[in-house]
Amino acid sequence: MSTLTMGLAVIGGLVLAGVIAHGAWNTRRRSPRMAQRPPVADSSEDDALLGERAEPAFNVNFVPIAALEKKPGLDALIDVIAPIALEFPISGDLAQSAMPATRRAGSKPFAVEGCNTLTQIWESARAGQRYNRFQAGVQMANRTGALNEIEYSEFVVKAQAFADAINGQVEFPEMRDEVARARELDVFASSHDAQLGFTLRARATAWSPGYVQQSAMRQGLIAGALPGRMVLPSGEAHSPALLSLNFDSQAAMAEDPEQSALRSVTLSLDVPQVARSEQPFVRMRALAVALAASMDGLITDDQGSIIRLETLDAIGADLEKLYDALDAHDLSAGSDQAKRLFS
Repeated sequence: MSTLTMGLAVIGGLVLAGVIAHGAWNTRRRSPRMAQRPPVADSSEDDALLGERAEPAFNVNFVPIAALEKKPGLDALIDVIAPIALEFPISGDLAQSAMPATRRAGSKPFAVEGCNTLTQIWESARAGQRYNRFQAGVQMANRTGALNEIEYSEFVVKAQAFADAINGQVEFPEMRDEVARARELDVFASSHDAQLGFTLRARATAWSPGYVQQSAMRQGLIAGALPGRMVLPSGEAHSPALLSLNFDSQAAMAEDPEQSALRSVTLSLDVPQVARSEQPFVRMRALAVALAASMDGLITDDQGSIIRLETLDAIGADLEKLYDALDAHDLSAGSDQAKRLFS
């Protein structure tokens, strides 16, 4: 082989190697960022690792743990309440058997409470207890709108059926007045509701679900009840999550989720559901900045426009006014009444 031929062969080989390397680089560049796995320890180091806390391998299959939550009682501020008088106390067992099959009147929650003869506390009827009077109630408004005449009529039917079953006498407030009161409450709620959302968008390389989850876990988020959802838990027992991080549930449930590519995730805050004292917006802002920095992303609105720091300042100032208005109407964010009304 001549020197020229050998030279051309070497050059051709280098060009081919360059093409292959460039193709591999492009493939890697287009592949989503993966969650980092902890290194596998050598067996000779097992004794040295005993007693040390190792980061667990990331698992994208979560099993949510259900928490028992005490339901708030009826409140005249947001409920229509019909008292039910009794000639003599009855057992909680009888009351339970007389309850309607469904606890809704249309789209509004319906409830019955009894006054415990021993404690004189209003509560849901319990077996083995006795009650000397009851009250039935229906919520006047929620995010589906105000209580209407049809829903009020359904409330009357259910409450009357319960009263008849326990030999009680029920007294209903005037429907016209209560429906008007419900509309007023709905107007206030509609003008003081707020659900905020930031979209984190990848600058260049997409993210795998595992990478997103691992990054979020480092910021204190935990698995939510649904695939593609993570939450920042509240410090108060039985309270809803402070914030939620959501992404494509189909990607999270894919056969090989690590190969799914995510270009964006959404960070959300349901303002009336979280107590002001938890400083949810301050924490939402800090979390968005931290995730954007660690994942090489941008903070945008749902239209893709970048959210500037001055915009975040303005949102924070507006929220303080909203909190003040809710406080003034005894519907403070995070209170039982607010959680029910804004649901």
